[in-house]
Amino acid sequence: MSDGEVLLAVDDVTAGFGVTTVLHGLSLEVRRGEVAGVFGLNGAGKSVSMKVVAGIVPAWSGVVRFKREDITRLAAEDRVERGMAYVPQGRQVFAALSVEENLRLGAYTLRRRARSRYAAVLDGVFDRFPLLAERRTQTAGTMSGGQQAALAVGRALMAEPELILVDEPSAGLSPMAVQDLFGTLRGVAQSGVTMLLVEQNVAFGLQVVDTVNVLQTGRVVHSGPVRGLDQDELARLLGIGRLLGAGVARSVAGRGRTRRRQPLTANR
Repeated sequence: MSDGEVLLAVDDVTAGFGVTTVLHGLSLEVRRGEVAGVFGLNGAGKSVSMKVVAGIVPAWSGVVRFKREDITRLAAEDRVERGMAYVPQGRQVFAALSVEENLRLGAYTLRRRARSRYAAVLDGVFDRFPLLAERRTQTAGTMSGGQQAALAVGRALMAEPELILVDEPSAGLSPMAVQDLFGTLRGVAQSGVTMLLVEQNVAFGLQVVDTVNVLQTGRVVHSGPVRGLDQDELARLLGIGRLLGAGVARSVAGRGRTRRRQPLTANR
C-alpha cells in the first residue's frame, strides 16, 4: 500500500439513474502511486462508482476531489485535462479506425496543450506495447479482445494521466489474454501511474491491486491493503464459493505473506 498523498478522494457520494439510487454514500481514497481495487457482487455499484469519478455519471450529493480540487461538477473532458484517464468496460475502441488513429484520439488533450510532445508520447506507447507498433495501421475492429484491451489502455496513456481508471478490464477475455493484461497493468503501475481498478474477476484483480475496497449496495464496507487479508471473510463479503475462494487465496499469497485471520475493518 502506498504511503503517498491522497490523489483521489470520494466522500459520501450518492448517485443513480432516474428514481433508482445506486451509490448510497460512497467513500474511498486512492493514494498517489498505488493500485486501488474496487470489488463487489453484481449490482453493488462498481461501474457506477467509476463513472462518477470519471464524470460520466453525475453525483447527486457528496464530493469528489482530485489533487485536492473539488471536481464533483466538472465535465469528463475537464477531468482528463487535469490528469485523469478512463478505460471503459468493454474497451470501446473505435472499430473502424486504425490502431494509430485510436491512439491519436486518446491524445486529444495532449495535442491541444502540448502538440510538440505528441510524437514522443506516441513512441513511448509503442515502446510499451510492441504489438500496437506492429499493428499501427490495422483496423481496431479486426483485433482480438486482448489486443483491443491493450489498445484501450494505450489510448488512455496517450493523455499522460496521473490517474487511470480501468473498468472491468478482464471482461470477455480468455485466461491467457487476462494474464497478458495483468502484466500490462502492473507495468503501467510500476511506471508511476496511479490506478483505480474495478474488476469482477477477484482472483485476477488481487494480483494487481495494492488496496482492496469492497462494495455492498453502493457503500464501501471494507478498505485495506491486500496483504494480510482475512480471505474467508473477504470470500463471504463477495459471495465467492470454495473453488473461487481458493483462487483468491493463491492470488493473495502471491503478493506476499498473508495472515488469514486479520479481521476486516468496516468502513461504512
